[in-house]
Amino acid sequence: MTSHSTPKLYEFRSRFRAPLAFVFRWCTDYTPDDPRLEGDDYVRRILRKGRRRVVYQDLENLPDGWRWSHVVVDLHPPLGWHAEITGSHRDWSIDYELSRLPHGITELHFRGKRRTTPLGGKNPAKGQLEGELRGMWRRFGRALEADYRATQKVPRSPRK
Repeated sequence: MTSHSTPKLYEFRSRFRAPLAFVFRWCTDYTPDDPRLEGDDYVRRILRKGRRRVVYQDLENLPDGWRWSHVVVDLHPPLGWHAEITGSHRDWSIDYELSRLPHGITELHFRGKRRTTPLGGKNPAKGQLEGELRGMWRRFGRALEADYRATQKVPRSPRK
């Protein structure tokens, strides 16, 4: 992580009603449509997508200029992944760890260190950013669980 400010640790847990293998695949299947899941309009460009590494860039047009991020994700199936994000406004080093819980529940543990660049100003308050991240993952969770439920529907046989 190369940046200008002291890193600040942000951490939270989120639970999903879906099995661990599905959660891992869903969360690490990066696509250009991902901004829609966040309710955002930045542009995502996938540069490389392999079995163990994904590289992409995000570009967002803001009133005061562009915000850019270059992301390298190392996949550690099935229990997690690590992202190194270098950007115009902030840098992140994030670990995502998955755990199996009873009754088909999977827990995500997000632990990330964030540094701002001179363009990014200071880090937000810990509680504020963790709340925003939890909200984002709640939206992801609803989409993930809906996709999982859709895979579980057994097609009916046609009536004769």
